Amino acid sequence: MNHQPHIVVVDDDPEVREMVEEYLSAQGFRLSAAPGGGELRSILARERADLVLLDIKMPGEDGLSLARYIRENFNTGIIMVTAAGEVVDRIVGLEIGADDYVTKPFDPRELLARVKSVLRRLDSDRPKSDLSDAKPANEVRFGRCLLNLEAQTMRTLEGEAVPLTSMEFDLLKAFAARPNRVLTRDQLLDLAHNRPWDPFDRSIDIRINRIRRKIEPDPAKPQTIKTVRGAGYVFVPKEPSEPGS
Repeated sequence: MNHQPHIVVVDDDPEVREMVEEYLSAQGFRLSAAPGGGELRSILARERADLVLLDIKMPGEDGLSLARYIRENFNTGIIMVTAAGEVVDRIVGLEIGADDYVTKPFDPRELLARVKSVLRRLDSDRPKSDLSDAKPANEVRFGRCLLNLEAQTMRTLEGEAVPLTSMEFDLLKAFAARPNRVLTRDQLLDLAHNRPWDPFDRSIDIRINRIRRKIEPDPAKPQTIKTVRGAGYVFVPKEPSEPGS
């Protein structure tokens, strides 16, 4: 990303806003802060934001409704900030289309790693020509779509762009590197999300379901990313000789 990335931190706690502003500014990012939804909307109306750090629990308009508003109106990264026990809210945030999440209290270094990961995926300064000039060797067929590993984009076989969050791309990249190999949820979280798995973490299942709706002709009967009961998931590439290839 050639320009200085603009990050908006939205949290009703002034100490959290100040800490995040101070730390990320020192890392070379441009920061704006908002205590709630009204201020966030004003900022987004004035200027582009590359990424929004969004607290879920806020008085008035909560982070989930704001995430839905951002996803529907802007090509902006979203990292949800949740309390440790807010599993349900975290799941809903991922279903809405958040790119990642961190839990309070968080280590600023972890936050920085997640910010950099999302921004790499959303590199908004990439020229459009880069997306169309990609080499075929960097493309992997996933059902009715082609994943471009270099440009980090996906399109249908007919050429229509298919939006991906950073976590969805990382999952597909992990599958692309390990075709016909069963990957457990633990392995996928480690490979794609860089976080340990726990029995209550449904983020992998949520992501797989979202991906299937994009790549499978019939998401209810997946043929490309299959579930291996009691084990995990496996990516089954379509052979060139198969119909529809």
